[in-house]
Amino acid sequence: MKKTATILLFLACTLAAHAQYSGSYQELYDSEAVAGMKEHAGFFASAALEGRKAGSEGEKEAAVYFAEVLESYGVDLLYGQEGDVFGLKQENGDTLTSRNVIGFIPGYDRELRNHYIVIAARLDNMGTYSVSVNGEPQEHIYYGGNGNASGLAMLLELARMLQTNKVLLRRSVIIAAFGSSLEGCAGSWYFLNRSFGDVANIDAMINLDMVGTGSNGFYGFSASNADMNQIAVALSSTLQPIQPRIVAGEPVSSDHRMFYDKQIPSMFFTTGMYPEYNTDKDRASILEYDIMEKELEYIYNYSVSLINGLKPVFNPGEAMEDEKAVDKVFPYYECDVKPSFLGSSDPSVFLEKWVYVYMKYPDEAVRNGIQGRVLVDFIIDEKGDVQNARVLRGVDPLLDEAALKVVNASPRWRPAYMRGRKVKSEISMYIEFRLEKKK
Repeated sequence: MKKTATILLFLACTLAAHAQYSGSYQELYDSEAVAGMKEHAGFFASAALEGRKAGSEGEKEAAVYFAEVLESYGVDLLYGQEGDVFGLKQENGDTLTSRNVIGFIPGYDRELRNHYIVIAARLDNMGTYSVSVNGEPQEHIYYGGNGNASGLAMLLELARMLQTNKVLLRRSVIIAAFGSSLEGCAGSWYFLNRSFGDVANIDAMINLDMVGTGSNGFYGFSASNADMNQIAVALSSTLQPIQPRIVAGEPVSSDHRMFYDKQIPSMFFTTGMYPEYNTDKDRASILEYDIMEKELEYIYNYSVSLINGLKPVFNPGEAMEDEKAVDKVFPYYECDVKPSFLGSSDPSVFLEKWVYVYMKYPDEAVRNGIQGRVLVDFIIDEKGDVQNARVLRGVDPLLDEAALKVVNASPRWRPAYMRGRKVKSEISMYIEFRLEKKK
């Protein structure tokens, strides 16, 4: 009888525990780092933040959250929870208000504690875009799961690990979430040129951007800096959960470029481009947290080696010069000055003012009830002409052909600029074909 009662009690407790826990069983076994990254990325990529566009309320809420978590981890804030606010003049004359969040972990070494390693991630993403389908406006959100909720989430957990082990750190560490990164890296430029008064003592920088799709690869880029690469070489001889591939070519542009301009050695960690890049499918659900945890451990070990090691010398190789190549094509959102259509650098204007005005829905597709979204990629050359339009993700040959036709007929754009010169730029966008429901 006692044995039966014990079994019944065990079953009752199991059922009660199951009733109280609504998440997946896997989450019960998540490490502290994975649990933290899931929570952070879920917030940064939530619909409530509406894509965290530079200067938006969503970007501000992301900044406040980042600051609050840093404080909860014991990291000091240099500018309070609302961050270091700055203004950015827009083409239409308005001023965009953005902010950087800066955390500080002091080093212990009497000689090196006034020297700094900056570890950063971009705060903003692309916001929202509106398309008109059959006269009805539809709002879409660029959630930014991997761009860059992944980097922000990893940076917070890296800050926690560094703060916990700060007695081991010789140099001081600056944890930075840079606002308005997609607006010409405005936040990192402001930090280096207007805000932080001791730039000369920044010994090196680590940048985390798009680190959430590690099954595509894990990369480190230092502009072929021998000293920064040597740290990775030294770590490769030790037991590490993952090893980055050190590449000579820059995977994507990000805030590390502003540090290069100041001749500050930098290492950029990323998992590179991914299918959901710059689309509304870039949600927290695509992030690969098991691989992110391995990346986090590696980046922590790399950071500690950099923080405690010799000061790296700024000696970039030829990688930073190859952008002078005539045929180099730059991703649309990484250009210093983005290409613009009818005076606007917002790609939704091209959809609203050209594509959905002049696109013809094929009669045969209407008769057969064919609809969907066609993903089209094209290049805007140095003159502003559209070239090499192609379908990346089609629906039906009829819709694919109609989408290419209207894109190829585009009027001339204003070309993109990188470092003061006109360059080719590439953009991908969805063109939506939707039929009205019969009443």
